[in-house]
Amino acid sequence: MSRFYHFRFDIWICLALGFLASLGVEALITNLRTSQYEDHKAKHTVTSGEVGGPATSDTFRTENIKDLETHETFTVISPGIEYRNRGAGYYNGMYLYALTLPSGEIVAARINTDNVAKVNPEDDYYTGDTILPIGQLVAADLEDHETFLSQIEFKEPLSRHDFYIDMVGAGAIENPEDFIKAPALLAQLLTVVIVFAILHFIGSKIGLFPAFYTKKKSEVEQKSDWE
Repeated sequence: MSRFYHFRFDIWICLALGFLASLGVEALITNLRTSQYEDHKAKHTVTSGEVGGPATSDTFRTENIKDLETHETFTVISPGIEYRNRGAGYYNGMYLYALTLPSGEIVAARINTDNVAKVNPEDDYYTGDTILPIGQLVAADLEDHETFLSQIEFKEPLSRHDFYIDMVGAGAIENPEDFIKAPALLAQLLTVVIVFAILHFIGSKIGLFPAFYTKKKSEVEQKSDWE
């Protein structure tokens, strides 16, 4: 037999009022973050020649790990979107792909996918060679994050665990859902909780609602009540 659980009327009232208030807060935050998004994109847009920006004709084309270690900046020619078909994972809040270099060596790489270009614009998106954004080597101990390694090495192990390639730089643009919707939803949930707590506290203080907690009387007070 099914069991049904019912909230008291005061809880429903406070929740309903909290929800109504949260709708206004959610709309306010959404409008505010939407107006800020264009500024966010402008501040995180990188140009050709910068790390994370489109590679130029004079950007060094890396062949192997030795090239990575001997050049300050570089790019990598990758077959199609091959780097998306291997392992990947989050390392210190950054999404890193398992990138195969032309030599066959595999390294972790943070890639600004907005600035990936085709070698031949007429080639198929999935198979034609792509020019990855300008990158630089960043020293890091990837072995400190076992969960990350298990994700990015899902198919094959990385050739090195002491660095990753940064092909994003200052170009880390959040997608609209993360930048706008996530803060708005969080503000909405917090509003419901805060308004509920305030309304119920006030209501219980003035005797409109029953209190959640009642103070336990001492033995002296209980004896006084009996008398």
